Amino acid sequence: MTIDNGVRIIAGSMVLLSVALTYWIHPAFIWLTVFIGLNLIQSALTGFCPATWLLRRLGCH
Repeated sequence: MTIDNGVRIIAGSMVLLSVALTYWIHPAFIWLTVFIGLNLIQSALTGFCPATWLLRRLGCH
């Protein structure tokens, strides 16, 4: 798996998880969704993505 695909899988999974938590657990989990969105924007502007760092440490190329 490439790093780009891994980042997309992680981001999509986190968004789905945060929406499920917001719906079934507590409305305050919407802030997790907001955080994920802001992190994606930050990553696009700066080129730094924590998920990329994690995936490289796990051996993805």
